[in-house]
Formats: sequence, C-alpha cells, structure tokens
Amino acid sequence: PPLAPTSAPYNALVTAGETLVGLLIASLLGVVLALALVVSRAFERTLMPWLVASQMVPVIALAPMLAVMLGQYGVQGWVPKAIIAAYIAFFPVCVGVARGLRSPDPLQLDLMRTYRAGGAAVFFKLRLPSALPFLFTSLKVAATAALIGSIVAEISTISFSGLGKMLAENSRASDTVALWVIMIWGAALGIALVALVGLLERVVTPWRPAPQD
Repeated sequence: PPLAPTSAPYNALVTAGETLVGLLIASLLGVVLALALVVSRAFERTLMPWLVASQMVPVIALAPMLAVMLGQYGVQGWVPKAIIAAYIAFFPVCVGVARGLRSPDPLQLDLMRTYRAGGAAVFFKLRLPSALPFLFTSLKVAATAALIGSIVAEISTISFSGLGKMLAENSRASDTVALWVIMIWGAALGIALVALVGLLERVVTPWRPAPQD
C-alpha cells in the first residue's frame, strides 16, 4: 500500500511533520530574538557571538546527545527531531527579521516622528511591513535547513520512521536505487516546503509584485 510504514511516501510525511513543527518553533524563536536584537544594541553585542557559535556545532554530534538528554525526561519520538530542526533553522530567521526591522529608510522614520507616532505605531505601520519580505526570504532558507536537520536527526538517533531512517537502512544495505528514490523524495519535500512558504508570502504580502519569470 502507498502509505505502508516502509514506503517512501509515509516516511516523507513523517519527516515533513517533524520539519514543519521545527520550522514553527524556529520562526517563533527567531522573531523573538530578532526583536530583542533590534531593541537593545547591548543585547545584540552580547548575544550575537553566541548565536553564531551555536551554528558551528555539528548536527550529527548534537543530535544523539540531545536525544539522550531529552530521553531522560521521557521526551522521545519525533519531538527531539523537531527540536533539532528548529535549532538549525532559527538562525536565518533571526538574522533576516532583525535586518528587516532595521530596513526602513531614516527619512521614513523621521516622517513618522514628525506625525508624533509612538513606538507601537512605528513598529506596526513601518518596521513590521518592511520586515515581512525579509521574514519570508529567511523562512525559505530556514525550511530547507529544518528539513536537513530533521533527516540528519533521524540518521543520528534511534528512529523507526522518516526519510533519514530509510537512508541509513538502505545505505547499510548498499541499495543504490533505493537511495536515489529516497533522495528524490527528500528533494521534492524541500521544493514543496519552499513553495508553501512562497504561497503564504503571497497571501500575507499581497502588495508585493509577483516574481517575474
């Protein structure tokens, strides 16, 4: 059957679920950190080196360690994979949103101050709309990063389903044809995730011109 536990479509859905949850966590965390970076320069100078350093840790080493740590508290299954996906994906969201919040022209900010706009008005009417294109561009990068994180986490930890688990099994069996099929499914999943973010971008930012072919 097409959705049997051993089939590629079923395992692709499992990986997609982990990736989407990880991307959601990464988006929330990245936006919160971006706001903190923009509001406080001291916070940015303190935290940014640590954020950069966090991305230098190899995922293949981090995944089993995190799975063991979470397993001690009874957290197992897909949750550690989603957390690892979020760990990989939050950084581009954080950097992109922070840049977007700082993107308004100084003349625009001066105009808002001329009209005596408060901080909330400046944020919601100028900074946030300016940051949305940066957010969705970052989300497209983060979606592929989260997918890679999910697959690597499935390979590096005890997994009973997912594309990473299939890759590990067929790699040990030296089944080249199966490996190509799994990689094609992974690529298709990545394209679908980026397309989903693009569709969401068109809905949320209808004032932006459609990309030209």
